[in-house]
Amino acid sequence: MAASNKELFRIVDGLAEAKRSSGQQYDTFRVRGKVFGYYWPRTQTVGLKQTLSEQQALVAERPDVFEEQFTSGGFGWVVVYLEGIEADELAELVFEAWRLSAPDDLVAQVPDLAR
Repeated sequence: MAASNKELFRIVDGLAEAKRSSGQQYDTFRVRGKVFGYYWPRTQTVGLKQTLSEQQALVAERPDVFEEQFTSGGFGWVVVYLEGIEADELAELVFEAWRLSAPDDLVAQVPDLAR
């Protein structure tokens, strides 16, 4: 079953010190001031921070679900179409985006969801 925006918000709200802010066009997800994701309600898509290799792998594997958004600071951002992804896979990607943005001391306090 495809992930919904409600599931996305539940996932984000469950992460340590994650903050969600709403703008006119999109919501922004941050941890201690660093952005790790965006949600666009109009297109039902999420932009998530990933490693460059993960960005390339996701897009190559399932271009109907993932597309390259941009690269910045050694990271690759991916657009995720909620209608094409299950909630558990979305949770892993959101956690990874959070982990790549959170400071080491905060990451050390949180169990790794991927294990």
